[in-house]
Amino acid sequence: MLHALPDALCQCLAKRFGKRFSQGESIRLQHGRDESVHPPQMPQGVVLAESLEDIVAVVRLCAEHGVPLIPYGVGSSVEGHVLAPQGGISLDLSGMNRVLAIHAEDGDATVQAGVTRKQLNEALKGSGLFFPIDPGADATLGGMAATRASGTNAVRYGTMKDNVLATTAVLADGRVLKTGGRARKSSAGYDLTRLLVGSEGTLGIMAELTVKLYPIPEAISAAVCTFPDIESAVQTVIQTIQLGVPVARIELLDALSLKAINLFSKTTLTEAPTLFFEFHGSPAGVEEQAETVQAIAGELGGANFAWATRPEDRTRLWQARHDAYFACLQLKPGCRSFPTDVCVPISRLAECIAATYEDIARVSIPIALFGHVGDGNFHLVVLVDPDNAREMDEAAWISSRVVERAIAMEGTCTGEHGIGLGKRKYLVAEHGDVAVDVMRALKQALDPANLLNPGKILP
Repeated sequence: MLHALPDALCQCLAKRFGKRFSQGESIRLQHGRDESVHPPQMPQGVVLAESLEDIVAVVRLCAEHGVPLIPYGVGSSVEGHVLAPQGGISLDLSGMNRVLAIHAEDGDATVQAGVTRKQLNEALKGSGLFFPIDPGADATLGGMAATRASGTNAVRYGTMKDNVLATTAVLADGRVLKTGGRARKSSAGYDLTRLLVGSEGTLGIMAELTVKLYPIPEAISAAVCTFPDIESAVQTVIQTIQLGVPVARIELLDALSLKAINLFSKTTLTEAPTLFFEFHGSPAGVEEQAETVQAIAGELGGANFAWATRPEDRTRLWQARHDAYFACLQLKPGCRSFPTDVCVPISRLAECIAATYEDIARVSIPIALFGHVGDGNFHLVVLVDPDNAREMDEAAWISSRVVERAIAMEGTCTGEHGIGLGKRKYLVAEHGDVAVDVMRALKQALDPANLLNPGKILP
C-alpha cells in the first residue's frame, strides 16, 4: 500500500508549477504505463518540466520529503523504465524540447532532453548534417541516452554511448552536474558522461545533451533481398561484416514479420526471410558496396534484389521496417509484447538464432523475429495475453532461454532496450557479483535515499 504524497509537498508543487502539477487519474495512468508487458504502475503525481530550474526544484522537493522521482520522456520504453512501483512523482521532460545550439562546423548539437530524434533532424535541414541514432520510435534524446539506445544505423554510426559528448544532469540532492564537453576526446578524470548514459535515470536526471552529428552521405542506396531460410540470411550478414563492407544498416526479418508488415503497412514484400540493406558514401563507393553484398547474398541463395535509390522509396521501405513491432502486435489483437533484445558476437549469431528457432517451435504462442543483425542484435516479439497464465509462462520461458544462451555466448541480455524492471534478474549472470556490487556502491554514493527511479536496473 502506497502512502499518500505529503500535503506539504503537494502544496509546494502546486504553488511552484500551477497547472503543470497534476494528480488527476488520467494523466497518472498515462505516465504509469509504457509499451512493455508490465501492468500499469501509476505515480501519485505528475510534473511537467520546462527548464533545468524546474528539474532542480522538483528534485530538491522530493529529496526533502523522501518521495521517489521517475523521469518520463514519451513512454516508448519496453522494459518498464517509466513505471512507478513505489509511487512518487513522474517528471515529464517532453516539454523541454528546445534545440539550444547547432555547431555545424564542429558536427555537434546541444539539445534539451525532451527533444526527439525526428525534431532534431528537422532542425538540421539545410545544414548538410543529420543525427543517425534511430531506434524506430520517435523517442526523446534524453530517454535514448538514459537507456543507451541504438537502432538500425548502429552498425555504422554506433549507439548513444558513442554519440553523447556531454550532459547537464541533476543529481538526487538537486546539484547540477556537467559532464564531458564538445571536444572529441579527453583524458581528464572519470568518464562521467558514459556513467550517466545507460543509467536509466537512477543516478541523475539528464536535462541537456550535446550529441555528435554526421554529414549526410553524398549517395544512399537501399536494397531488399529474400532468402530460402534464416541460416542463409544470417550467413550473408556474417560474411558481409567479416569482409569489412561498410554498410550503414543490415536488418533481418523473418517470414512472420513480413506477413505482419504487409498487413499493417499495405506493402507487398515477399513473405520469406529477408535482409534490408542500406549503403552510404560516394556514388562509386555505394555501388561497390552493393555489388559486393549482392554477390555474397547470391552465393548463399539470396534472390529478388530490389533497389530503392529515390528518397521517397527508401523512406517507405524503412518506415515499413520501423512499423514491424506495431505490425506484429496486430497479428493478435489485444495482445502485448514480451520483448527480447539480445546481442551476441557476430560469429555466434547464426548459432544463436538457429537455437532460438528450435525454442520457438516448442511454444504455442506466435513469435516474430527481426533485428539489427549487423551488430549481432536481434529481437523476438512474443505475443501474449497478459491475463493468460499459460501464455505468460511460455513467454517467460523462451525469454529466459534466449537470454541465458546469449550470455553463455559472451553476449548480453539487452542490446538496446535496457534493464528497467524486466531484466534485473540477469544482471549478475552477465556481469558478476563484483560488478553489480560496484554498481550498487555508485547508486548508494549518488542517491543514498534511493529516490531516483527506484526499483530499476539493480536486482
